[in-house]
Amino acid sequence: MGRSPRTVAVAAGLLLAGVLVVSCDKDESTNPTDAPELPPASSMVMDFSDFQEAGVARPSLAPASHDNWGWAVLNVAVWNTVLTVTMVVPVASFVEAFNHEPEPQADGSWRWSYGFSAAGVVHTAKLYGRIDLNGTYWDMYISKSGSYTDFRWYTGQTDLAITQGTWTLYQAPETPTPFLGIEWHRTPADSTGDLRYTNIIPSHPDSGGFVHYGLANDLPYNAFYDIHSPSQANTVSIEWNRDTNDGSIRDPHHFGDMSWYCWSSTLDDVVCP
Repeated sequence: MGRSPRTVAVAAGLLLAGVLVVSCDKDESTNPTDAPELPPASSMVMDFSDFQEAGVARPSLAPASHDNWGWAVLNVAVWNTVLTVTMVVPVASFVEAFNHEPEPQADGSWRWSYGFSAAGVVHTAKLYGRIDLNGTYWDMYISKSGSYTDFRWYTGQTDLAITQGTWTLYQAPETPTPFLGIEWHRTPADSTGDLRYTNIIPSHPDSGGFVHYGLANDLPYNAFYDIHSPSQANTVSIEWNRDTNDGSIRDPHHFGDMSWYCWSSTLDDVVCP
């Protein structure tokens, strides 16, 4: 027996309503009328604070029993120093963005415009964010009065959930070549994640070298660095517990083997468990 015209009409109406609900839900997550959310500062800024303690910052200044910890500090300090100097402008520009509201643009993107200071010098920034079904795309243009205008210092991409993404940084206005590639992941529910800086300077002897930092919920160590140097064909691995301060380091070039060398919660050298 066939369906009545009224039954068919009701069914069609319910089907159309369902399609509209699904369509609205889908559009809501990528609605270009909503400003994109900035990725966290930790997507660009690596945390080196656990290896910046006064008094044991260098092996030469520390008691002999702190050699393992001191060697870990020295390896981390090298990258920290290089990145602090070379990334001072892009990092300052990105961190300042969180203090400003974006404005919609005619092309559907959003723009953050503001001034900021880096190394005591005033700059201006224009950060653009554009959303599509695959994520958000970022472009940062920086200007310095009397020096350069709208230099695209870095670009980026984040997924819609803001749990992973990438940045590409360029060296400087006078040397606009790719400098640093950044990959990041995070799990907000348990505060874990990782951040990796990779040297992408063309023809550089350490191109492909990286420092990889991560936080996990593993025991006995819940944080790590891997520091790789192509020119030395060497990878330094560091693991430690952020709560108790004990940890270990493996450096084939320095120690002459693939063993781990450990330190205690008081930073004394100890035999690895």
